Amino acid sequence: MVTHFSIGHSPDPDDAFMFYAMTESLIETGDRRYDHVLVDIQTLNQQALAGEHDVSAVSIHSYPTIAEDYALMNCGASMGEGYGPMIISNVESSVDEAKRSTIAIPGMGTSAYLTLRLALGDVDVEVMPFDEILPSVASGKSTHGLIIHEGQLTWKDEGVHLVLDLGVWWNEKTGLPLPLGGNVVLRKHGMALCADITKDVKNSIVHAIENPDSALSFAKKWGRGISDETNEKFVGMYVNQRTIDYGPDGREAVMKFLEEGQRIGLVDPGFDPRAIDFIGRP
Repeated sequence: MVTHFSIGHSPDPDDAFMFYAMTESLIETGDRRYDHVLVDIQTLNQQALAGEHDVSAVSIHSYPTIAEDYALMNCGASMGEGYGPMIISNVESSVDEAKRSTIAIPGMGTSAYLTLRLALGDVDVEVMPFDEILPSVASGKSTHGLIIHEGQLTWKDEGVHLVLDLGVWWNEKTGLPLPLGGNVVLRKHGMALCADITKDVKNSIVHAIENPDSALSFAKKWGRGISDETNEKFVGMYVNQRTIDYGPDGREAVMKFLEEGQRIGLVDPGFDPRAIDFIGRP
């Protein structure tokens, strides 16, 4: 008997690349079939609160709010290896000037926002869809913005200025990669089925990495007009061996990131980061 599972992920090249084999039924998944729902990361965070999808990409920042219902997979991570979300401005700007401004952000539950707060402290923000932030800053509607996804590569072409790469900041502070997104699976399915679903996700990632040409062609559809070169570079930044397995330092990065969030009051103090499941870990 075939069972369908809802899988929510962002409409961007790295997620599309990651789930390509599952979307196109290119890997063996037994009697499990996956129905893909594409929405922005902040919406996914909100939908996960209601247990809307069987599998979902979520912000690591938001994971503690759904941990009772969802287990975090040991695969599917989006981590910045010395790079990450960027604070940009419409004119040359210092970090101190950014602190005094209103910064456009992609959502309060995003890991980008938590990293911003860790780096700059309490700042004024305005929430807007992630793909509107770069145009808003470039047009002067916003003076500062926090960009994610392929904007981290295309900002130079938009006439804006880099204030701070938060992935660089975090790496210099901790020596660890910056954990941004992860994949979760509903606990109600039971740990055995959760493990099988996690294996399907991992196999999909492996298939894409081993068959990059077709996977990159599929992923480019979600790149908002980016070139082949930018598409390949961006996907490579966030889908790699770390995505197949967090690794010990990747798991440490997740736990450290959430502990830092607790320190500044943006993560539930009752949550234990050291007890995260990491389904599928070796």
